[in-house]
Formats: sequence, C-alpha cells, structure tokens
Amino acid sequence: MEQTSPEITAQLAQLPKLPGVYLMKDRGGLVLYVGKAKNLKNRVRSYFQRLQDQRQKVQVLVGKIAGIDTIVTPSEKEALILENTLIKKYRPRFNVTYRDDKNYPYLRLSLDEAYPALTIARQAKPGGARYFGPFASAQAVRETLKLINLIFPLRKCHGRRLEKKRPCIYYQLGQCPAPCCCQVDPEEYKKTVHDVQLFLQGRSREVLASLKKKMELESQSLHFEQAARTRDRIQALKKTLEKQAMVSLDFIDRDVFSFYREGERMEVVVLFVRSGRLSGTRSFSLRNLTLSDAEALSSFLTQYYDQGKCIPPEVIIPLQLPDRELLIEWLKETRGEPVKITVPLQGPRYELLKMAAQNAEILFRREYLAQPDDVLAALQEKLGLKRYPRRIACFDISNIMGTSAVGSAVLFLDGRPARHEYRRFRIKTVQQADDYAMMYEVLSRYLSRAQREETLPDLIMVDGGKGQLGVLIRALEENRIVSVDAISLAKAKNRGKQPAATNMEEEKICLPNRKNPLILSRQSPLLLLLQRIRNEAHRFAITYHHQLKAKKDLTSSLQSIAGIGAKTAQKLLRHFGSIEHMLEALPEELSQLPFLNKKTALLVYDFFHGEKNGGLPSRPPG
Repeated sequence: MEQTSPEITAQLAQLPKLPGVYLMKDRGGLVLYVGKAKNLKNRVRSYFQRLQDQRQKVQVLVGKIAGIDTIVTPSEKEALILENTLIKKYRPRFNVTYRDDKNYPYLRLSLDEAYPALTIARQAKPGGARYFGPFASAQAVRETLKLINLIFPLRKCHGRRLEKKRPCIYYQLGQCPAPCCCQVDPEEYKKTVHDVQLFLQGRSREVLASLKKKMELESQSLHFEQAARTRDRIQALKKTLEKQAMVSLDFIDRDVFSFYREGERMEVVVLFVRSGRLSGTRSFSLRNLTLSDAEALSSFLTQYYDQGKCIPPEVIIPLQLPDRELLIEWLKETRGEPVKITVPLQGPRYELLKMAAQNAEILFRREYLAQPDDVLAALQEKLGLKRYPRRIACFDISNIMGTSAVGSAVLFLDGRPARHEYRRFRIKTVQQADDYAMMYEVLSRYLSRAQREETLPDLIMVDGGKGQLGVLIRALEENRIVSVDAISLAKAKNRGKQPAATNMEEEKICLPNRKNPLILSRQSPLLLLLQRIRNEAHRFAITYHHQLKAKKDLTSSLQSIAGIGAKTAQKLLRHFGSIEHMLEALPEELSQLPFLNKKTALLVYDFFHGEKNGGLPSRPPG
C-alpha cells in the first residue's frame, strides 16, 4: 500500500467485510467523497492498492484523505439509499452532485367529479383524479392544455362556479358546455372525457375515428352547426398529429439517457417518450468527475429518480452499469411496479439513444469548449476559499427611503444561473431606511431555511463593502455555519494620479480576516463572473421592488373607484395576477367575480379604458 499514512493503514485493517457506505475526509473533517460498497473492506482498500491504474483526479483525492468513516447497512440496497442521502447532505467535491428542485407539471383530470375538468398540477396526489405526464416544461403542458381546450369541450371553471348559474365566456366560444347553467347530457360528457383520456394516452387515431362518427351522426340529425364544430376539431387534431414525432409504435412510456464526456466534464441528456411520442428533453451538466462513465451514470440516475421524478416502465441507457440489478430493484420499490433498464444495440430504442447522444455532444461543445479554463477552480485558489464554489449565492437589497423594501437571493450553479433556486423577500422587521438591518433579516431568513432543507451554498456574496460583509459574517456565526465562504463585492474609486479618462471606478473584493480588499483586473474572468452574479441579484431585486411598488400604486388608484376598498383591490390583483391580465378583462368576466357586482365591475372596466373617468390612460400608473 504505497503512499499510505500509518493512520489510514490502521483504519483499512479494521474495515468490515459488510455492505455499507464510506466517507473519505480531509484533515479539516470536510467530506471529500461518499461511496457505497457490497464489501466495505475490499472496496475502500482498492483506492490505495492500484494508484497506478487510477485517473489523476483519483490520485488527488487519495492524497487528500486523512480519515475514513464507514456506516454498515443491512443490504446493498440500503447502502444505495444512504449514499444518496449523504451526497445530498455533504455535496462532496469528488462525487457526482446533481440537484434539480424543479417539479415537473402534470395534467390532472378530476374523474371524481360529476363533470370532470382538466387542469395543471405540480404534484400527482392520491385520490380519484387521473394524472398525465410529467411534461418537460410548463410551456409544454400549457400548450397541450390549450390544444385540448380547442378540441374537446370540457368544463373550464372552478367547482364553486357551478353554483353561480350563469355561463362564462368559454361557453360563448364553444369550448365549454356550461354545466353550471345548461342541461348537459352526462353520457355525452363522459364520451368527451373518454376521448380526452385517449388523446393523452397517445391513442389519437381512436379519437379521430370517434369524432368522425360523431360528425356523421350530427349531419344525419340535421344538426349542421354542431357538425361544423366537430369538423373543425377533427382538422385541429389532424394538424397536431402531423407535428408530433412518433418515435415508437408500442406506446410504452420510457426515459432515454445518454451523455457526452471529455475528461472530467459530462453532459447528460434525457428524452421523455410518452405514449410513443417524444414529449420533451432536458440536459444536465456534470463537472469534476472522478468516476468511470458507468459509475457516474449510475450515481446520476439514482439521484435523478430520488428527486421524486416520475419513473416510467422502461429506462434506456447507453452502457451496462455495475449495479444494474440493484438499481432495478430500487426503482421497482420506488415506483411500485416493475421497471426495465435496457441497453439496446439496434432497432428503434437504439435510434433514440443515438438522438440523445448527438444532442449531448452538441450541448457539451456549446457550453464547455467555449470556456476551456475552469474559472471556479481559479476563483477558489485566488480567494483562498475553503470549498470549491459550485453553488454561489448573492444577495441584494432594493428600497426607496425604506418603502416597499425587498431583498433578493440569486444562485449560480457551476457558473450558470439556477433560476429555480432564486428567492425574493419582503422586508418584515425593518421600517426605516437601514440597509444593514434589512440585509441581516434577509440573510437570517435564507440561512435558516437553507439549513433545514440542506441547500446551503458553497460561497455567499453580498453587494457592498466591509460593512455588508460584516453583516454576512454575523449572520453565518449566529446560525453556527462554518462551512460556507463569505465575500462582498463593491465599487472602489481609483484616486490615483491618472488621466480623467482612466479615473474610473474599480471593483473591490472584501474578504474575511483581510485588511485590504482584493482588486482584480477589469478583464479578469473571475471578476467578470462575480460581476455577472452581483448584477443578476441587483436586477432581480429591482424587478421585484418595481412590481410591489406598481401593485401598491395600483391598489391606491383602484380605491378611488366607488365601491372598491383596500380588500377588494387586493382581491382583484390576486385574481388576475398582473396588470396586463386585468387590462384584458371584459366587463362580463369582471361581473362574474364573486366580490364585484355588475355596476362596480363596469366602473373597474371604465377605469382602465378611460371611458367614464375623464380619459384615464389605458394603463394604470406605475
């Protein structure tokens, strides 16, 4: 066992020959790597016995190891689950660390109601409803719902609206049979619901046949207007089928994974095939890989499906995995039904793999080859950071003399914005214009939540100088957080004897326990990255501040309308969500709101369109 310290040699001798998880740590106790093993003794010893066969990155890992902790588990499957948990908790530098908090959207068909409706849902919950998906993006699910609304006349309004006994605008458009006030044949409605289910299952040909038969019956009964509507729906459905890519004929749901890798960087692409059609795709960038392709893909798959993603009956991958049977067993237990993991060598499944691999290579070259230097590694070295800054959070405050004060938190993952992890805050405890107190409130709330959810960043940056940095350090200390690095970024005027053209503001980086700030070249990639993150935090804070101020101004303006008080104004804003949507509302739509009568609804409409209020502009102030 060459190059192994006496302490490590003693620990290796005491390892059990049992399944479990091992944690490799440096001298400061920081977890460098988490792994699982069927036999802990054999697996851990292998790192130190065959160094000449390992990649350079693994040699670097072994050189940093000062201690090894092990946790014995009843079986290899429990070790797999525990490994996942510990990777998410510690985010070790030498592991595949994947994080994706996005909840994929579903379409929910409320079959437990007399007149089922189709809506968008973020989570599939147990009950009488049926869920279709998941869809790759919110845009994809909205487009599908819009198409279904055009083709199939299902109820659109909320269940409580059924008690209002008056139709909505969708009834006039022919997109809703209006069970709230009209006599609707339950059997006919059931047929429409059945067609919607067939469509979402990919059985559109059966839906076409059903609609054609319906059109013929309507024509024979001399119901020509209804027959014309059915004809339009048939044409819309045919156009949709022409656009959709049919990639398999067995209608089985499957996820297709492939990747492209160069050195320590890998781009993973997943294709979502639902009911034989390609419904969407996503990509994931992995860096600093020390594992083989098979080990990296296996770790990625485990973390991916452990995030609560919908597990299909079949998963297609490009190579055999060392723990394939273990993964199949775990996926089956998680899904509640059998799951196949296949490595096709020919046929339609193989063509899907080639498509995913081609997309992975294109994305890899677009993302990585344009930036050959690892800016984050250079940033860690230049600033003397304890951790590799994979996750960088930045905070900013926006207010005008303390009014409508807000804070923002943006997060960059591997040097790129992770917008699903952005957070914004309304200042609750500070009434006066005190930026330090506001920053402390925002940091404290963020850190408290991040500790509970185990989502602490590696580096936190605040906009400002030593004062703001002091607030950040205080917040970290009071939350007993020692693993997160802290810096601040502020402008420093260059007061040297230079020409006026060059007497420009420079950026200074303030660091803990350092008297003088660090000043980098304006062209430094490290500074450009920090500036981009700081500017994004500022943009996010300013945008939220303007939104709140506009709503506050609009609420005050709405209260000038007879019959509109503060509560009603707030209800209007909550209902429409934005000023633009409120501007688009028709008098009929406004009058159907339960908190407005017809007279007040007309006054609100006139307020925005300037007909009876002295010519107010079409858009409210703010």
